Amino acid sequence: MDNYTETTNENLLRLSGTVEDIIFSNPSNGYSVCDLAVGGELITVTGFLPDISEGDSISAFGGYVSHPEYGEQFKAEYYEKNLPSTESEIENYLASGMLPSIGKSTARAIVEKFGRSALSVIENDPQRLLEIKGLSQKKIDVIHKKFLEQLGVREAVMFFRNHGVSASIAARVFRVFGTESVHVAQSSPYQLIDAVDGFTFETADKIAHGMKFDQNDPRRIRAGIKYTLRREANAGGHTYLPRFTLVRRAQRLLECDAAAAEDAISELLTDGDIVLENMGEYDAIYPEEYYNAERDVAKRLKELSSIYFEINQAETDELIADVEEEGNITLTDSQRLAVKKVLENSALVITGGPGTGKTTIVNTIIRVMQRLGKEVALAAPTGRAAKRMTEVCNIEAKTIHRLLEITAIDDGSRYQQFTRNERNPLKADVIIIDEMSMVDTCLMSGLLKAVPVGARLVMVGDADQIPSVGAGNVLRDIIDSELLECIRLTEIFRQAQESMIVVNSHKINNGEYPTLNERDNDFFFVRRNDAQSLCETITDLCVNRLPRAYGIDSLSQIQVLTPARKTDIGAANLNRLLQNSLNPPSAEKTEKEMRGRIYRLGDKVMQNRNNYQLEWRKSDGESGTGVFNGDSGFITDIDHRNQTVTVMFDDKEVKYDFLQLDDLELAYAITVHKSQGSEFDAVVMPIFETHRLLMTRNLLYTAVTRAKSLVVLVGREDILRLFVDNNNIQNRFSGLKERLRID
Repeated sequence: MDNYTETTNENLLRLSGTVEDIIFSNPSNGYSVCDLAVGGELITVTGFLPDISEGDSISAFGGYVSHPEYGEQFKAEYYEKNLPSTESEIENYLASGMLPSIGKSTARAIVEKFGRSALSVIENDPQRLLEIKGLSQKKIDVIHKKFLEQLGVREAVMFFRNHGVSASIAARVFRVFGTESVHVAQSSPYQLIDAVDGFTFETADKIAHGMKFDQNDPRRIRAGIKYTLRREANAGGHTYLPRFTLVRRAQRLLECDAAAAEDAISELLTDGDIVLENMGEYDAIYPEEYYNAERDVAKRLKELSSIYFEINQAETDELIADVEEEGNITLTDSQRLAVKKVLENSALVITGGPGTGKTTIVNTIIRVMQRLGKEVALAAPTGRAAKRMTEVCNIEAKTIHRLLEITAIDDGSRYQQFTRNERNPLKADVIIIDEMSMVDTCLMSGLLKAVPVGARLVMVGDADQIPSVGAGNVLRDIIDSELLECIRLTEIFRQAQESMIVVNSHKINNGEYPTLNERDNDFFFVRRNDAQSLCETITDLCVNRLPRAYGIDSLSQIQVLTPARKTDIGAANLNRLLQNSLNPPSAEKTEKEMRGRIYRLGDKVMQNRNNYQLEWRKSDGESGTGVFNGDSGFITDIDHRNQTVTVMFDDKEVKYDFLQLDDLELAYAITVHKSQGSEFDAVVMPIFETHRLLMTRNLLYTAVTRAKSLVVLVGREDILRLFVDNNNIQNRFSGLKERLRID
């Protein structure tokens, strides 16, 4: 085919030529940068170009863009491989190595035998290749498969693009289904939801509509039921839904009648895709993974609850006294009792608010166990919580995912897998988990599978904080079940009483209004009566007033927490304002605009979903996979040539390609839910009217307890009182408490 450029009826330019050099290629998502020879000129082409090779004749569809560093480039929306048409072109193509087991002599023999029909024979009648000397049935099967793959990539890209599916999702589909991608999408688009991470019900519905699927097609209704359960788990934290609730919510999504939803539920139950359990007053419907995880958590906690250790009281008292003397501390009677209970029980909970001595107890437990020759492992749900645990305990703490050695998975699965499990348990005698309020049902299941027989599990957390982002209400359910020994810490120690953050935290938790604006303290209220002045004040506090008054860094030490994501005082709007003020655009800062969001060098960002495939690397050479919802860091590089954004999460460096940027959001302001497990030097929070479900006492309590040295609330006192007065805790549908109570 001649090299040329023309305009298509899609208002895209068509650029045809030969791939001279592949500058960069990411096999995981198909993004590539190559030099294309077009009419004697080399043009740099970037975009979704999976499975290209040097020497390929291709047509790229897109448009020219001007890059400040690399100059003019052609950005391809998609591409097609131009198959050769003359006998000479076909022979060169076959001899190029693109197809396995075909060298120059075999290529010549194929063309001599079949002429210009050679490629059609390979595609449609490969058995005829047996007429070529040296080609066995096994080799022919491989040749045929590889040729179809090359055709399939093009077909898949075109098909999904025509249905509004992004190139990155199309690449994931092709990795799972290969040459069957289009066939699967056409015949059963809803199958892709479970098989491909990131493929949504809405996308499948769009394809199905284009394929003229009936609105009441049973496959659509079944997929909608499963999607509703998964959505409620992600958005509401429910491990199940009552059957009547599921039917009602599925009807709204699917615009179907109740009978169709009921029929679909019955079919899914028969197939084992969902699980029914009677809760007395109603039937509960679980996604299979949450049902299994919840049952497993209950089973293993019951097993741990039945194991007790005999201790010598006199020797134990002496041992604790030695640790107190060595650490120059004096435990209260309740703290000393907590340490003894850890020695006696295989599993227990230690819960209490700020300033109640949880850290002192944990440190004492560690020293006592080490004196007894026990191996101690520390972990927390997030990197920041683990880092803080390391700092206060003086031994390394890991994230729970890292402790359990999460494995890289590339099979389309959206669920975590761990190397440490019942067959390969942790090598520890005592496992201490901090920030237990953040641990969801599935993560708890993975943790308990890895607890070795005879080990002790100590769960530390504040049960009055908002529950985990993931599904379940693990810490609260364990405490309320009364299955395990629970040490409740209520006494505020004298040194903690000097902090109004601690004092006001407990006041809020007890339903009392906080004390505001005492001189020379760490808890302040700035009165503002409208959203505009509130936002302007928050920006001024972060950029000017707090750094000037307290000598703290705007980016690394101040965190804006907000109840909501949207609205004028939500995270989205505040991030836009704070980004422009704290990290304004300049000629020295590279940036990338993606779907209406700007990512700029130096930006503070946060991972917004668990991604088990993302690779990270530390400066000491250690590497691994997995970046998790709530991990925050800073953009250290934006590479337009290789289409990557580099983020430093504490000590881990992660490279995102541009197609993965949906995983990242700005983090100058974050929701209170996303702040769980983190501690910040200073917290600034808007107090203004928002959704009633978010104006709760435990949300305000959680926000205030994230601050280490300073809290500044900005807004209206009447709204602050509404937060404190509203002790309504949104119920989560979870069966763990009942399971733990059943003998």
